Amino acid sequence: MGQPIICWNASSTHLLKRNHPALAEEIISTEVSEDDESAEDAAQAAERRFFELPAEMHGWRADRAIAGLIPEFSRSYLQQLMADGAVELRGAPLHKQASRLQAGDRLAVELRPTPQTQAFVAQVMPLVVVFEDADLLVIDKPAGLVVHPAAGHWSGTLLNGLLAHHACAAQLPRAGIVHRLDKDTSGLMLVGKSRQAVEALVRAIAAREVQREYLALAQGAWRGPSVQEVDQTIGRDSHNRLRMAVLRPDATSGKTARTTVTLLATQPGVSLVRCKLHTGRTHQIRVHMAWLGHPLVGDSLYGGRPLWGLARQALHAQRLRLAHPISGAPLDFSRLPPADLLSALAQSGLPYNAELVD
Repeated sequence: MGQPIICWNASSTHLLKRNHPALAEEIISTEVSEDDESAEDAAQAAERRFFELPAEMHGWRADRAIAGLIPEFSRSYLQQLMADGAVELRGAPLHKQASRLQAGDRLAVELRPTPQTQAFVAQVMPLVVVFEDADLLVIDKPAGLVVHPAAGHWSGTLLNGLLAHHACAAQLPRAGIVHRLDKDTSGLMLVGKSRQAVEALVRAIAAREVQREYLALAQGAWRGPSVQEVDQTIGRDSHNRLRMAVLRPDATSGKTARTTVTLLATQPGVSLVRCKLHTGRTHQIRVHMAWLGHPLVGDSLYGGRPLWGLARQALHAQRLRLAHPISGAPLDFSRLPPADLLSALAQSGLPYNAELVD
């Protein structure tokens, strides 16, 4: 452990595609980020390929022809290379994707690493393992850890850590990750360690056979019933693409979302609740709590304020109940909130103990 399973560069792409097809497809086909590596590093790792356009490609668009000549890369990646001046026609940069090529045209393509492809690297990191066997891994994710590589976070993610944790992760879609937590949400996550387990977990989550419960510290004294079923459609906020929002039930861009919210304790200014997910939409609990008029403490994206030293959303994935994906044995995991959330609870004056939230 500690060494990359495969550090991508252009000359090793065939190995990536052959040995790790699931992650290769996911990473290489991702749209290229504007945040690229330095020109010096790129030049050191780049590979140049030279082609003479065959007769059967005469009259083809440049982007289509190049995709045909280098089929192991996604078209979006190759189009980005054209935009960056990495494709030459007769010695001059070829930027226009729609340019028509002629049989015998000489092309040079410089294959450059991208942040996405470099994301496929094992990185040793401390993982808090709650349970592990040959097929299943349950971890306690700390707040601040990004689950999957994305723009701005191409390394240091949970996926990188899983690639270092066990060799089979490289053979699995998303390294076995079957659901996500937001970067600043802490708590329990399921990870499959075999393809059979990954497929079984995905089916179980889709069938709502995995029970997921969260502990949340919300702003405001509680209003309304102590148990509330929130069944509100969620979709992208039309005014802020970084946010999700409750939409009309007939909104074509929305997805059904249901959360059971149970009051555990309240006092002026703050409430402690348990949230049970029945669906798993992006930011679901955060959106539903804001819709109820109780945004999470520290959740500035949805109207929450930082209080008691807690600048991240006060949300912790506390409990998971499920059948083991292979053996079918019943499993029940719970995890105490991390120190920052326990400190905020203590300062808020709300009671907290394991019996209260169980």
